Amino acid sequence: MGFTHLVLVFLLCFTLPLFSGENVVDVDKLCNATNAARVEYEFSSDTVGNEHIITFKGYFSKSTRQNYVTAALNNAKVTNWTILQRNNPAKEYPSDFDVILLGDKGKSALEALLDHPAVLRVTAQRIVQRTIKYVREDDCGSNGCLYSGWRNHRARSLRSLRQPKEDGYTSRKLLRTVPRQITSVLKADLLWSLGVTGEGVRVAVFDTGLARHHPHFGRVKERTDWTGENTLDDALGHGTFVAGVIASRADCLGFAPDADLHIFRVFTNNQVSYTSWFLDAFNYAIMKKIDVLNLSIGGPDFMDHPFVDKVWELSANKVIMVSAIGNDGPLYGTLNNPADQMDVIGVGGIGFDDRIAKFSSRGMTTWELPHGYGRMKPDIVTYGSGVQGSSVTGGCRSLSGTSVASPVVAGAIALLASGVPRQNLTPAAVKQALCVTARRLPGFNMFEQGHGKLDLISAYKYLKEYEPQASLSPPYIDLTECQYMWPYCTQPIYYSGQPTIANVTVINGLGVVGDVKSVTWHPHLPHGPLMAVTADYSQVLWPWSGWLALSIIVLEEGADFDGVIEGHVNVTIESHQENGDGAMRNATLMLPIRARVIPVPVRSRRLLWDQFHSLRYPGGYFPRDDLRAKHDPLDWHADHVHTNFRDMYRRLREHGFYLEVMGTPLTCINTSLYGALLLVDPEDEYFPEEMATLKKAIDGGMSLIVFAEWYNATLLRHVKFYDENTRQWWIPETGGSNVPALNDLLGMYQVALGDRVFEGSFKLGGHQMYYASGTHIHSFPEHGVLVTAKLSDQGEQIMAGDKPVVYKDGDQGETVDVPILGLLQTDGETRDYTNDTMDSMPKAGRLVVYGDSSCLEGGSVRPCHWLLLAALQYALVGHLPSTLKEAAAPRKRRDVHIIPSDLPKRAEGGRLHAYSRVLAADGSGPRPAPACPSPAPLPPRAVHAPPARTLAPRHPPTDPRSIGGPDIDMTEPAPRAWRGAGAAPSRSHLDADAPASTASRALTLLALAALLYCLATFWKRWGRKLRRRRLMPLAT
Repeated sequence: MGFTHLVLVFLLCFTLPLFSGENVVDVDKLCNATNAARVEYEFSSDTVGNEHIITFKGYFSKSTRQNYVTAALNNAKVTNWTILQRNNPAKEYPSDFDVILLGDKGKSALEALLDHPAVLRVTAQRIVQRTIKYVREDDCGSNGCLYSGWRNHRARSLRSLRQPKEDGYTSRKLLRTVPRQITSVLKADLLWSLGVTGEGVRVAVFDTGLARHHPHFGRVKERTDWTGENTLDDALGHGTFVAGVIASRADCLGFAPDADLHIFRVFTNNQVSYTSWFLDAFNYAIMKKIDVLNLSIGGPDFMDHPFVDKVWELSANKVIMVSAIGNDGPLYGTLNNPADQMDVIGVGGIGFDDRIAKFSSRGMTTWELPHGYGRMKPDIVTYGSGVQGSSVTGGCRSLSGTSVASPVVAGAIALLASGVPRQNLTPAAVKQALCVTARRLPGFNMFEQGHGKLDLISAYKYLKEYEPQASLSPPYIDLTECQYMWPYCTQPIYYSGQPTIANVTVINGLGVVGDVKSVTWHPHLPHGPLMAVTADYSQVLWPWSGWLALSIIVLEEGADFDGVIEGHVNVTIESHQENGDGAMRNATLMLPIRARVIPVPVRSRRLLWDQFHSLRYPGGYFPRDDLRAKHDPLDWHADHVHTNFRDMYRRLREHGFYLEVMGTPLTCINTSLYGALLLVDPEDEYFPEEMATLKKAIDGGMSLIVFAEWYNATLLRHVKFYDENTRQWWIPETGGSNVPALNDLLGMYQVALGDRVFEGSFKLGGHQMYYASGTHIHSFPEHGVLVTAKLSDQGEQIMAGDKPVVYKDGDQGETVDVPILGLLQTDGETRDYTNDTMDSMPKAGRLVVYGDSSCLEGGSVRPCHWLLLAALQYALVGHLPSTLKEAAAPRKRRDVHIIPSDLPKRAEGGRLHAYSRVLAADGSGPRPAPACPSPAPLPPRAVHAPPARTLAPRHPPTDPRSIGGPDIDMTEPAPRAWRGAGAAPSRSHLDADAPASTASRALTLLALAALLYCLATFWKRWGRKLRRRRLMPLAT
């Protein structure tokens, strides 16, 4: 230590004079020499024309697979086909799939392949286009390098700092510094000091590659390219950063520096990948017996069946997959695949202030819609904002994103795997360890944080002492617990309401395969029997997991009950034990349930949301509602009141409305219970029986509120895009909403929407509004109320190539007075009925139509929730708000052609029938309306309520001293004697740091004396000149 001090003093003596002149040091450059950037993605996924993936029922050699395909197609007399050769490291190994290019007779060829006994499935080849953008997030300024969470790229006023908004940060939070090492924050140093360094653990990184001689890595076992570009290097830097967070040995340290890295380059330099590349790479990873696989990439396409099936197969082979949930927050329902799969550990991001990062995607999963409800995801969250990792140039850089949080967890798992018994390393056991020991963050719900923040030390202790077991995620259902159980806790349940559905994941740590033997319902006396529970579940748990969907309703006996009801569901699982002798084991899991029950609300407070007629990507190309959103053209947010319409749901609940979700056809609903039906952005058709039911419901007093979107058959072909890889044009299956289908409904009341598309800003009722690619009212009854706005014709601009439209009078950019809002009393004069008696009020319901739904979605620049509330005021009680009355257009005849337009026609040659729940698969028209579901509730087995308790006690945090490690500070590295850059000390050298010797103390004193000498010399040489400079201005 003393010698080091002498060297520093020596340098100081000879460099101090350099700073006494006019040279100025940039304070920013003395901060961390890295800039924090947030990783943003633009994602698109499409099928490749005429290319199909043939999935076989087993692994076969190349020649055997070709013989199977030849036999199948020869029988069908198909000759124009080619099996595409895949030149990658897995080409000589047996495989379970081939990629075939079909010419003509494609349909008959597919049918012939599916008839072959060795073929499991034939699906379209998919191409994934991902564009990475690094958005600069954190800068070093005059106040130092401070972490501010999600930072707006503009100055904030003092008022905004003093009055933080809901998702903002207080000034006290802004003073949290960014740690230099993410490994120190999670106490990886403690495990290093115990000799746990990731040694012997095989980690696969599926990303953009890694340079061969990068100085941060010492144990890169293999680099493989699956793209055909004949390079293994990383031209983008993303793969290098991810690998560094996992296993870097120098500068910005990784969690498992001694882990064996296997680098899989699955994206080209143009950021393109194919499903078949991943399938081959996944097969190769299985053959290489990979332990942990990190996938910091993903997309919304959970219906890419070969990809999803292969992920399941990876898990079945004990590959622990960790994946980022996506950077599409703060919108809900934006989870990426494969992070949304039950067997995958989905990771979200937080900042160093323990707040959910704004960019982190939120749950729920959307696979289960519209009939069910989504599962809880992410599984856990960890630091993903301002994290330092390896740069492609050899230094360090800071990045933010869930693609950063994912390798943090993957590296942590690799570190844990080297310090616990090998038999405890199964995907289920590791997931249980991370979820059970996670630290819950206050103020955030389960769809934001999952089980909570990663606790590395507690997970290590849990996994070290692990006994095979099964568990539930979440471990309880408490419909009264806010904020964590949002949205369940926001709306009590009541008799006659739509079922409240809770989707629970069963994690089976007993074995890769298990069976659910029984599910039983045990209401707690005295009030528990007022509640009924229906269960639907996966009979087989594979791989390592399954699902349990519970529908909760209140029985008629509880129609007037007001209070809390409790009970529990028992789930009995049978599984062959994975470890040991493979004996059959049974486990019974208890899921506590608590619900707040209220008397049945009045009809005017109950609203029905149509989820059944909502279609989205994946499946077909369903475009976004806003045509300006060219960077994200796919409508994949599920259009649910708890996803992209979450803000609207919150406003309705704040005003005392009860919003119920309709996941069945309207024919299955008792419409007499509801004040209004909300049709917001529907894409599907309607059964004829539904139209008759709706007519009867409106005549009986239920109102209808429609928020539509654009539709124009010609414009659909203009918003298509050409995929250079598939060499095909992709055309939307419908517009922003299915306006022709809506017109079939509205035609019963002489109302129709037009085919022109408008956009623009305007003011309505004192509110600034923005009309984003909306339709317009084509015809409306004379006695109705119409509201117009000055808008521009966006459809004409798009069809003109985004050039200014020249109108007949020669003007450019002219706005048109467009009818956008209509209010109608269906059986009488449209007026304000506030002061009328009940006998004099019309008995039929009312109709409200607005041409744009984008303003109701979360993230809208100018939300129009106030307009929905005003529409409800008119629809439910007949009161016409003054804001809308004043804006109404003068009465005149307007039954047809209010503005020049045509009624929209259904696009010819579309494939909506392939994705519709209403149309027949052959495109012949609507299928017969399905029978209404009537599941039988579980037989109640009432028990006495146990004493007051917590539904699910949390796992206590682990004291670092309890595992035998030194007591270290959160942000400081543990003392260690390095065996090399980034390597932890061996167990035989844990005591290498001996107390300071006498010689060391003497050298330290000598260094201090030399420092004093240098300061005296400096003052003697430069002090007089400094004083002289101060006096000279006074003399002049």
